[in-house]
Amino acid sequence: MRGNRYYNGPVSDHFDGLRFHSPGQPTTDKSLGDLLRWQWSAKRAKWPKEVAITPAVPPERSTAPRITMVGHATMLIQLAGVNLLTDPVWSNRASPVQFAGPRRVTAPGIAFDDLPPIDAVLLSHNHYDHLDLATLRRLHAAHAPLMVMPLGTEVTLRGAVPEARVVQGDWEQAIALPAGLKAHLTPSNHWSSRGLRDRRMALWCGYWIETPEAQIWFSGDTGYGDGAVFRGIRAHHGAPDIALIPIGAYAPRWFMRSQHVNPEEAVQIFEDVGAAQALGFHWGTFQLTDEAREEPLELLATALAGRAIDPKRFVALAPGDVHQHEEHPLP
Repeated sequence: MRGNRYYNGPVSDHFDGLRFHSPGQPTTDKSLGDLLRWQWSAKRAKWPKEVAITPAVPPERSTAPRITMVGHATMLIQLAGVNLLTDPVWSNRASPVQFAGPRRVTAPGIAFDDLPPIDAVLLSHNHYDHLDLATLRRLHAAHAPLMVMPLGTEVTLRGAVPEARVVQGDWEQAIALPAGLKAHLTPSNHWSSRGLRDRRMALWCGYWIETPEAQIWFSGDTGYGDGAVFRGIRAHHGAPDIALIPIGAYAPRWFMRSQHVNPEEAVQIFEDVGAAQALGFHWGTFQLTDEAREEPLELLATALAGRAIDPKRFVALAPGDVHQHEEHPLP
C-alpha cells in the first residue's frame, strides 16, 4: 500500500493511518464508473459566458463584522480590525491548468489590487476551486499573511510558496489569529484530492471564527449527511452570529449529495446551528455541476418560504456584495 505523502500522524476517529473520513457519514468516494455515468448522462444547464458585476472597494479595516463576496468560496471577512480571506481564488479557472477547466463567469468581487492588508488566509481543503496556488503566491508576495489550513494541506502549499507562514490544525483545534482572535477548525462532510491517487489523504474543514464582536462560522464545502456534524458544532460552540453556508454545485443529487448540500439542506444547516444570519456562497462563479446558474437562488427562496423564515436572514451573496452585520433577533 502506498503511503500518505501529505500527513503522517496518529490514528484518530477520523484518520485511519492513511486516509481521513467523516465518522458515521455517507462516503464521498465515487468510482470511475460513477463519474462516467454522470458525464455520459449529464443534462448540464447552459450558463452565461459572462455576468457583469460591480466590484467593491473595501475599507482598510473594520471593527464591526463586514463580509465582501469575491466569488465562489472566496470572501473577505473584516472584523475586530482584522482582515481574513477564505479560500482565495483570483485565477480565471478553477483548475490545475489555465487553458482548461471551469472558467469564471464573473470577475472577482474585489480587484486584487484593491484588497486591504490581509492578515490571515483560511483554507478549507485542497480542491482546485478552493486552494489556488497562483493566488496564494500573489497574496504571499503582496501581504505575507498567516495561512491556516487543515492537516496535510501544507505539503501542497509549500511546494509553491516555501516561505509562507503556515499553521495546520485538526478538527476542533484552535488557531491563534492576529489581535487575539481564534479560528477553530470544524468538521464537515467532504473530501480532498489534488490528483488521481491522493483521495482523502489531506483533511478538510470549516472555521469557527471567535472574536469579541461576533462569532462567525464558515462551513467550508460539505454534504448534509444525517446532520450530526452541524448539531455537534452548535453543541460545541453555540449559535453563530453569522453562518457562511454553501448553496450551489449540488446536481445531480445521486452524485453530489454526500459532498455538497443543496439549498434546502443549507436552510436545514442554518436551523441546526441556530444562526442569527446566514450568507450563501459556492454558487454562480464556476460551473462545476449540472444546475442552472440562478437555480440555487430560486430554491433557496422556496426553502425559506416553506419554513416561514424571513428571507433577509439567509441571503445569497453575489460577487461584489457586502454584508454589514446588524443584530437580527431570533424568532
